Parts: sequence; C-alpha cells; structure tokens
Amino acid sequence: MKYESQQVAKPYFIFALVLFAGQIIFGLLMGMQYINGDTLFPYIPFNVARMVHTNLLIVWLLFGFMGAAYYLIPEESETELFSPKLAIIMFWVFAAAGVATILGYLLVPYAELARLTGNALWPTMGREFLEQPTITKLGIVVVALAFIFNIGMTILRGRKTVINLILITGLIGLAVFFLFAFYNPINLALDKFFWWWVVHLWVEGVWELIMGAILAFVLIKITGVDREYIEKWLYLIIALALISGLVGMGHHYYWIGPPEYWLWLGSFFSALEPIPFFMMMLYAFSVVKKRRINPNNKIATTWALGTATMAFLGAGVWGFLHTLAPVNYYTHGTQITAAHGHLAFFGAYAMIVMTIISYAMPILRGREDGNPPEAQKVERIAFWLMCISMIGITLALTAAGVWQVALQRLPETGATGFIDTQTQIIPVYWIRLLFGLMFTAGLAAYFASFFIAGKSENRSA
Repeated sequence: MKYESQQVAKPYFIFALVLFAGQIIFGLLMGMQYINGDTLFPYIPFNVARMVHTNLLIVWLLFGFMGAAYYLIPEESETELFSPKLAIIMFWVFAAAGVATILGYLLVPYAELARLTGNALWPTMGREFLEQPTITKLGIVVVALAFIFNIGMTILRGRKTVINLILITGLIGLAVFFLFAFYNPINLALDKFFWWWVVHLWVEGVWELIMGAILAFVLIKITGVDREYIEKWLYLIIALALISGLVGMGHHYYWIGPPEYWLWLGSFFSALEPIPFFMMMLYAFSVVKKRRINPNNKIATTWALGTATMAFLGAGVWGFLHTLAPVNYYTHGTQITAAHGHLAFFGAYAMIVMTIISYAMPILRGREDGNPPEAQKVERIAFWLMCISMIGITLALTAAGVWQVALQRLPETGATGFIDTQTQIIPVYWIRLLFGLMFTAGLAAYFASFFIAGKSENRSA
C-alpha cells in the first residue's frame, strides 16, 4: 500500500459487503413470497421486503463506490487523502442513516414513518427506489457533498489523471441528479418525467463513468499496460455511454405522456447502449492480452474480465431485448424488466465493486501480492457460483416474463388476469429461487475466502 490514508476505504468495503448480504437475504424472502404470498406476513409483507431489497442495493453500491474512490484517488493523485478524519465521520453518518432507515421500513408502517419524519413539510416519499424519508435524503446529500469535497481537494493538490477526473465527474453527476429526488410534483406524469432523471441517469449515465474509471484503474494495476492505451479506450467508451444513456432515457417516457418524438429518440439511442458495453468487454480482454506483468492476485483479473462480460450481457443484451417501443408496449412492467435489472445491476455495478475489493482488500490487510492461492481458489468458486446462478435467475425471469406477456398482454390470448397469470408462472419462480440459493452459497464462499490463510502464513503463525 502506497498511502496510509487508503486505509479509509476498508470500513466502506466491509460495510458494503454486509449490506450486500442483507440485500440477498431479502431477495430470497421475496422469492418465497412470489411462490407463497403469506410468507412472513404480516411481519414483513412483500412491499416492505421489496423496498428493503432495492434500498440495500443502492446503499451498498454507494458504499462500494466511496470505498473505491478513497482507495484509488490517493494512488492516482500521488498524495494522501485530503481529510481521512472527514471520510471516517461521513462513514458513520451514512451507516447510521442507512441502518435507521432500513429499521424504519421494517418496524414502522410506511405512512407512520412518513409522519414521524416530517414528510408533510417536504413531501418526497412514496416513490419506487426513492422511498427514503426526506431527512435521510438530506443526510445523503450532506454525505455526498463532504465526500466530493474530500476527494476533489485531494485531486486538486495532486496529480490529475484521466481516471480520477472521470471518476469525480461521475460522482458529481451522481450527487447532482440525486437532487431531483427532492422534486415531487403533484402531476404524476411530471413526477415520473423527473423521477427518471435520478433512476435512469444514475444507472445508465453517471454510474457508468464510475464503473469505467474503477475498471481502468484495476486493469492498469494488474496488467502493467501503458496508461495511455487504457485511457484512449476509456474516453471512447465513456463518450458513447453518455450519449446513448442520456438521450436513451426517452425510452422510459413511453407511458407518461411527453411528446411522441421521445418514443423514437429513446428507442434509437437505447438501441445504441449495448455498443459501449461491448467495447468495454473487448477493451478488458485486449488489455489483459497485452499485459506486461503476471500478478499473484489472479482472481482480480477474473473479476475484471467477468465484470466487462456480465455488464455487456445484462446492461447491453438484456437491455436491448425490450427497449424498442413496439416491444416495450407488451413487456413493460413484466418479469422481463426484472430479468434485465438483476443481470445489469449485478454485472455492471455489484461486480465492479467486488473487483476493486478483490484487488484492494488484500493490500489493505497487508497482503501486497494478493490473497494466498488457497483463498483465491475459494474466491474463484464464489465467482463462478454467483455468475452462473445470476444467469440462471435472469433466464428464469425472462421465461416468466415471456409467459406473462403471452397470458396477459397479447391481444389474441391476453385475457388471463394478473393473479391467475402469476399462479401459472409459479414453477418458474421455484427455479428462480433455487438459483437464488445457489447465489447465496457463492456469496458465502466469497466471504469465506477473506478468512483463509495460506500455507506460509500458517507456518509463521
């Protein structure tokens, strides 16, 4: 480890993984509730389980992005972090706010939670993915501003690289677009119009900058390839991702009443979105092929290549499958959307966080050459279990979505009601649940890999 302040990343990584485990537990619960809706009712009804599942996803990824930034920014800038103390304070503020919010979802009826947190004074609650109380949203803004100030000052007084400039651009965009979470107009069409400015412009816009910067940093470290070569690829990928992602937001506007031109703009530019992800996959394999070093931490290379591949499949291929307006007319809101969401979030964002953790955490723990081979072997098993099971979940949800469209949406046959449709799909939900259990086993193996000592460490002990 080059800089002492990089240790700040460690609690962020650890807490991110703890929240990740919580997200998976609630995902399994929801999988059971799709089969038997009375599972844990009335203690944790489906709407609460889903709210906790999606909010934990967002929060653990944010912790992962912050940890990644606190690790790589000092190394890229060639200077210590501006204020490690501020980073630790904001960690505890964010962790406390996140835990309190999740407990609020679980222990207090949502309407009562809104009343207790003063939502009437500034109504922002009740929207998908943005269910957090207004006071929590304000806390997120404070944490984000302190975080950006900290890494921004570090970059200003140190070396400026393409990687840290793209990373901070993505992080600033993350903070700016989150501000639309505070705008909650009475008109539902107007509300949904700007709601997508948070939801879409995060995951199909500025988060892609963050992902690209982290992946480029890891590839430089594990391959030794010239920075200039990687940066040229990064510029091209980010430019295409932003252009297609920003205008492609229009494919969400199909259902909410904006002018008709958004229908075609959104469809066309969304159809272009697989291109930068395909280029990212080519770029990752090209860089690894040109590598000048063969690091002991081989599993980090596996995660980097897996990230690029799974992101292309989830965000690219499965996104394209249902993004065109004539197709989305039938598939909107079905399990096909859930299939795309699961594979895209896992491939693009969960895996990039696990990539930087796989590379950085051994170094933060004093293992400069990576975890021992015994630990990497277990981590490789975890990698394949999680990737294969997520593809299985995606295929199961895709089959469920196609079945749902056939029963419920097609003009010739779509006379089946929603509940009857869901009942007929239950066999596929069992398959999805089995793959979910397999994913959980993979996550358990991933956690276990951090506690496996090598033969040399055992002898020294």
